[in-house]
Amino acid sequence: MEIVDKKSKVVASLFRTLDELQEAIGEAFKRRTPHLNDEKYLSNNEVSKLLRLSTRTLQDWRDYGVISYIQISGKILYRQSDILKLLEDNFEKSWREEE
Repeated sequence: MEIVDKKSKVVASLFRTLDELQEAIGEAFKRRTPHLNDEKYLSNNEVSKLLRLSTRTLQDWRDYGVISYIQISGKILYRQSDILKLLEDNFEKSWREEE
């Protein structure tokens, strides 16, 4: 019968897995965006990365009324549901899908 102590392979593997799990949870909390009334709000940089657009293009879209936003003391926020609706409203099916 194998003696299980802090030097055993099983315990060492368990501690490595726990360390990896702790790191993954920490990263998830760093990337987490808080919800308010079941709505997720995204920053200008988050939307820029999500849509792969420059922040300048987002500013143009705000100026031309293409995209809805909230501005509080210079901070720009977007409701995630508005971004998803914008994408859905501008979705074009391929002509092959329509057959």
